[in-house]
Amino acid sequence: MIAHKRVSRLRRKLKNTKKISLTALLGGLVTISVLMTLTIMVISSYTSQKQSLIDNTLSLNYASAVQVSQTLDSLFSSMQESLKYAAKYFPELDFSDTDKLSSTLDLIRNSSNYFNSISLVDETGVVLSTSPYLKDSIGRHVSSEAAKAAIKSRDSYISKAYQTPRTKRRIVFVSEPIFTSTGEYKGTIGGNIYLQENNILSLSFGSQLKTSNGSYFFIVDQKGTLLFHPDTNRIGENVSKNKVVQKLLKDQTGKEQYNNLAGVDSLAGYYKVPSTGWGIVVVSPTQTVYDQLNHHIQLLLLYTSVPFLVLTLIVIQVARKLARPFVLLGDLVNQVDKGQVELSVLKPHWNREADLLTRTVVGAMANFRKQKDQLSYDARTDVLTGMNNRRTFEEVIQDWIQEGDPFSIIVLDIDRFKSINDTFGHHAGDEVLKHIANIIQLSVRPEDICARFGGEEFVVLLRNSESDLAFEMAERIRISVEESVVPVDRPVTISAGIAEFPLHSATATELFHLADNALYQAKEEGRNRTVTIQTVIK
Repeated sequence: MIAHKRVSRLRRKLKNTKKISLTALLGGLVTISVLMTLTIMVISSYTSQKQSLIDNTLSLNYASAVQVSQTLDSLFSSMQESLKYAAKYFPELDFSDTDKLSSTLDLIRNSSNYFNSISLVDETGVVLSTSPYLKDSIGRHVSSEAAKAAIKSRDSYISKAYQTPRTKRRIVFVSEPIFTSTGEYKGTIGGNIYLQENNILSLSFGSQLKTSNGSYFFIVDQKGTLLFHPDTNRIGENVSKNKVVQKLLKDQTGKEQYNNLAGVDSLAGYYKVPSTGWGIVVVSPTQTVYDQLNHHIQLLLLYTSVPFLVLTLIVIQVARKLARPFVLLGDLVNQVDKGQVELSVLKPHWNREADLLTRTVVGAMANFRKQKDQLSYDARTDVLTGMNNRRTFEEVIQDWIQEGDPFSIIVLDIDRFKSINDTFGHHAGDEVLKHIANIIQLSVRPEDICARFGGEEFVVLLRNSESDLAFEMAERIRISVEESVVPVDRPVTISAGIAEFPLHSATATELFHLADNALYQAKEEGRNRTVTIQTVIK
């Protein structure tokens, strides 16, 4: 009697307990598994892509800083050459002929647009003429310390940025001495760059000041004072407390993530200008990386949500099929317990359904992995030729430079390719590209890397090869192309330029630039030839 009461209480307790159906349980477990997989994938992708984007942005900013530095260095070299040329002309003039002096200075200033103003000063520091003509300045002694230092030096001179005593303009002063044919010092000719007004710097770099993603660059002098900035009102401001500027003041160059003076997390590449000692800083707000990353994650979720949703619906349906025999068994046992039917033998349906579920999930994940692998392959391969693309080339050359082993680079370009497209059509042009790509791939060694750099230009990296071996390889490719039967009814030739690491350069950007210059020289010398750059790193 007591046992019967205990059984009754247990049955009532079990009856009142909230039940979860097998379909809901399996469907819930699968849904949780899918969501966890998706979460892990998103987190993994976010972490890896974040570091990759930061590293790429830093590398691009550093490369940009180097490029701006080289451009600025060339610009000041051109300024000095312009003044040197003018300085050779002035000893032939009569310094008392003010009209002639003024017109000559106007001609010099307007012909180059290097300087906002130009002045002619004799050996005692007296201003003889200016352009634009300033009557009040003629006959006066120069007042700026920079001008006095230039006269005293009797040599080529580039001043630090300074503020003029009278006009309060912030200026950089460039000058050249004037000597007669007998070596007599006659004075100086100097050009002024007004930093806070339209000048050669804003003309040369104005379009690069600030991009749509918020990246920009600025220039500082040897004391950390801003000489060039997107906000012209900040020119003249001392930013020596900036972490990156402090490194430039210590003659360091590089790239890093830091907080600027306004507290904005930024990614910077920085480099110095050899001729002036100025520092170039190219900056991108780190927020731009997060914006790109968020866009990437949104696309990832968009592309994966539909397959995962379909997969979840399929799994729920399979779970229902899997649960059906268990429900049938439960009803049958309940009926048997009530004495209504006889117990019969049930077939083991659940094994087959479980197997189907497993194969469905595994198949779906395999399909996802295949799509991911295909996307990765497409991102690193040129679709038309099947060669490596520019991205792969840039990654490999950076890796090889870090390893430090010597190698050579060949830059090849199809001669007069535009005329092929114009004459035979772009489809024929594509066939020519594939034909030449095939010749290149068959010509190189297994350890070498060949890639389509863009358009009709190809690059080959020869591991552990000097430029002499690269020249032989380039010639073999060039002759093979020249003697091959091409898909168009006309001869097709290529030109090639070669540079060697580290003989010619120790940086990827400059090494490619030198090889490209050699290619340009080959084009200038008549095409269908190979040229090795002669510049050697010092």
